[in-house]
Amino acid sequence: MKLLVTLSLLATAAVGAVAADLGIDVTLPVECERQTQSGDKIFVHYRGTLQSNGQKFDASYDRGAPFSFVLGRGSVIKGWDTGLLNMCIGEKRTLTVPPEFGYGQRSIGPIPAGSTLIFETELIGIDGVPKPETISNIKAPRLLPSDIEVSCTI
Repeated sequence: MKLLVTLSLLATAAVGAVAADLGIDVTLPVECERQTQSGDKIFVHYRGTLQSNGQKFDASYDRGAPFSFVLGRGSVIKGWDTGLLNMCIGEKRTLTVPPEFGYGQRSIGPIPAGSTLIFETELIGIDGVPKPETISNIKAPRLLPSDIEVSCTI
């Protein structure tokens, strides 16, 4: 029995060491009063590609309509349920979804088993939340040469 428990712990540790994290890169940050929450019905435009070769496997842009689903209910891959939380309307993110947050070791259509997926996403709307009249992008402060103070001690 002790050997079985030890082997089980070793297997769990090995799987944990191999598991990759979900990558969330905010490519167009936006300020807003209401971010996405679990339970929201959201509308998202996306483009999905394979990390291995850059091949596009799907895109809502090609259909001319955003994809809608209820966030946090497990109706999409875990990478989306997690990676699209706390997002503002108009915000864009690139999600790097390892197999553990995607389709795992299953092949799905043009997606080979064990694939890491890249999704370029844009939040178009949240059901029941008015779309803001203007979308305020967050910009890094612009430094002018006169803003920089240089000192040198000899």
